[in-house]
Amino acid sequence: MGYANYDDRRAIENAAKWEDRDLPVTAWQMLNRTADKFGTRPAVTFQLFSGESDPAETLSWNALRNQTAQMANLLRELGVGETDKVAYLLPNCNEAIVTYLGGMVAGVVNPINPLLDAEQIAAILRQTDAKVLVTLRAFPKTDVAQKAAKAVELAPNVKHVVEVDLHRYLTGLKKLIVPLIRPKVEVKHKAKVHAFTKAVGAQPTKLTFQDSTTDRVCTNFHTGGTTGMPKVAQHKYSGVIYNGWLGQELLFNEHDNLICPLPMFHVFAAIVVMGASLASGAHVVFPTPQGYRGEGVFDNFWKLCQRHDITFMITVPTAMSALMQRKVDADITKLKIAFCGSAPLPLELYRRFEEAAGVTICEGYGLTEATCLVSINPPDGEKKVGSIGIPFPYTDVKIVKNGQECEIDSIGEICVSSPGVFAGKTYTEEDKNKDLFYQDRYLRTGDLGRVDGDGYLWITGRAKDLIIRGGHNIDPAEIEEALAGHDAVAMVGAIGQPDAHAGELPCAYVELVSDATVTTDELLEYAKGKIHERAAWPKFVGILDELPKTAVGKVFKPDLRRLAIKRVYDKALDDAGLNARVDSVVEDKKRGLVARIQSDAGTDRDAVARVMGDYPGHWDWADA
Repeated sequence: MGYANYDDRRAIENAAKWEDRDLPVTAWQMLNRTADKFGTRPAVTFQLFSGESDPAETLSWNALRNQTAQMANLLRELGVGETDKVAYLLPNCNEAIVTYLGGMVAGVVNPINPLLDAEQIAAILRQTDAKVLVTLRAFPKTDVAQKAAKAVELAPNVKHVVEVDLHRYLTGLKKLIVPLIRPKVEVKHKAKVHAFTKAVGAQPTKLTFQDSTTDRVCTNFHTGGTTGMPKVAQHKYSGVIYNGWLGQELLFNEHDNLICPLPMFHVFAAIVVMGASLASGAHVVFPTPQGYRGEGVFDNFWKLCQRHDITFMITVPTAMSALMQRKVDADITKLKIAFCGSAPLPLELYRRFEEAAGVTICEGYGLTEATCLVSINPPDGEKKVGSIGIPFPYTDVKIVKNGQECEIDSIGEICVSSPGVFAGKTYTEEDKNKDLFYQDRYLRTGDLGRVDGDGYLWITGRAKDLIIRGGHNIDPAEIEEALAGHDAVAMVGAIGQPDAHAGELPCAYVELVSDATVTTDELLEYAKGKIHERAAWPKFVGILDELPKTAVGKVFKPDLRRLAIKRVYDKALDDAGLNARVDSVVEDKKRGLVARIQSDAGTDRDAVARVMGDYPGHWDWADA
């Protein structure tokens, strides 16, 4: 059915209680239902390269079911039981899909971001006590195999490594050359190594063990992970099935084709997109191992949409910004909707994209801790640009401040209850669940927001202080700890500064030790040497005589954000040749921090609005 407003939401909920719906209990049951209905239809397609005529491998639902059974059988043979963890460190490929599904059927699957460094990967492997790691065999232009070997050396709990060889996707001259230039990997670990294709292919295509009979934990996803040691959230089958059911109920059917250039280590691709596909029979296309970061993906994106008859695209603001720098050079008339998440979408980018591509954009909101989906701007209803829409059916959202529920348009912490919230046991480490729930049921998201009079949800800030760079969570503490190690630095405050492309970029302000001297360039270089991930390197370091502080001596970050907002916006306006500047940055009870723009007489205000529209933050005219 359509999803346009609260009436539709109430109608769905009134039709049946969630627990009374005829739904599968496990991932294997969900896959079987769909394969029984649509066995010969396409399930997933993967292209190693991004060209519109480059080879693509498609698995039907029958083939995906068979390979999932084979993978699950192999894992059981390697000693994986229902509570044991199976990690994978893989770029996108069909083997990643099979591992994700087979890992859930046999045990608990744990996707890991290949962009992490070896020490962080090892820390996750140790924390989850993973028995098996599925990763890449050494391959040109990627260091995943090297990282995996080092990580397993540091995580002796991993007893088996299963290697995927991307060589099988190659054709022609590349297929002959790669074995000659394949990188060497130094292996010091004692885990047994298996070749994916041989080991999986040797297994029966029917499950050799009984599927789970009740709901249980089936996935471990690490949160953020661009800096520091990520926390690990655990999901049950019921949460995965809920996300899939939403896609089936509200959006997709077996005739839809989705393009998903997002990584299979992230809940958006794995839980939401693959879940919706599993529930509805929709076909998902994964272009290149690196998705949007793959060579030629942006240049060929619209042609790929035409090639695969794409009806829905999955995207994030940074990708939309890059696509707007390319001409729509293909027939995309079948493309209905672009689903956008991970970070706030600037108003001007929203308008430019809809005008250029002729595609409706639906912004949504979700988080790893809730098994993802929370709310969406209704596909068939009013879309309030800048809001994150209305809650999905069976999802209850409360805005809470000081232990009390807030009134309409009052800002507080967004708290969520849904079939995807594992109340009391969201994180694998018990101490991390302390004080994580309101009324023992509602997950405290750490995001600040409000609900307007129409029931639409708006995010106004983050209680957790995370910097979100293009959908990646960056913990400011690691930036602060790095810079605080410099002899000249007395105090540090790291925040996110506005960015037209990534939403936010990390920056820092420092207060120096008395009589110390150091340049900002020296501090930037020092930080780069101390921070593991490039994504967390600060793009700006400012030196202040004294950092703003609270009464108890803590750095007062709202004032630092005001400084950053003024600096970034003033530079953007100046670079555009406009006689306008930020007069002040004020706190608005509904919108959070708002820049007030002052312009000289004769300034082109429309041009100012276009510049400001590139940024996700809020602004007003100072003389309004």
